[in-house]
Amino acid sequence: MPKYRIVIEYDGRPFVGWQRQDNGLGVQHVLELAAGQLTEAPVTVYGAGRTDAGVHASGQVAHLHLDRDMTAPKLMAALNAHLKPHPVAVVDAALADEDFHARFSAIERTYLYRIVNRTAPLTFDLGLAWRVPEKLDAAAMDRAGKVLLGKHDFTTFRASQCQAKSALKTLDQLDVVRRDDQIYVHARARSFLHHQVRNMVGTLRLVGCGKWTDVDVRDALLAKDRRRGGPTAPPDGLYLTSVGY
Repeated sequence: MPKYRIVIEYDGRPFVGWQRQDNGLGVQHVLELAAGQLTEAPVTVYGAGRTDAGVHASGQVAHLHLDRDMTAPKLMAALNAHLKPHPVAVVDAALADEDFHARFSAIERTYLYRIVNRTAPLTFDLGLAWRVPEKLDAAAMDRAGKVLLGKHDFTTFRASQCQAKSALKTLDQLDVVRRDDQIYVHARARSFLHHQVRNMVGTLRLVGCGKWTDVDVRDALLAKDRRRGGPTAPPDGLYLTSVGY
């Protein structure tokens, strides 16, 4: 059976997350239902990252097998036709090598977190960004974020329900950039712990509003205690933007 690699974007608001679950609709399930319309056999779609409920993606990568031959462009068009009306789109498709695995072949994942730093409520960006009304110092957030770069035990920034065997991760990028009232947090690593990006962003917000310094961030990291970190930022502003292989 041919194997295909697909790149997907989705609005995470209607979904319980990427993964197929019993308590609601997952993005994986929607894709499997769409692919199932193209073949008589059940289809399993394997994703590169298991985004949480309400988290979005512009560059999620997945792979699947079909028991029929289709060109990649035809597969993309067919999947998109069957994905309607869900806010999910396949933006690229290609034949994949048999040893390719969307999750286990990945060498890096990049996330974007969007903050809208204004007092007015959100309209167009409601559910697509985190509105923070207090004025944030993005430069201070960026400096404090650099404390977290490198290989560390990220227990402080790990969800209590995280199932990873080890909290040891290497963070390759954490940049904070302001553009007008928008603040963008870019994070890149081979892999992340559950809620790690959201917990880092929630901590950096404390720095941005002057409650914490980079020393506080370093102390929190070294404490290896979730209770010493900042609050968890909401899922609204988080996007899986790319996966590297």
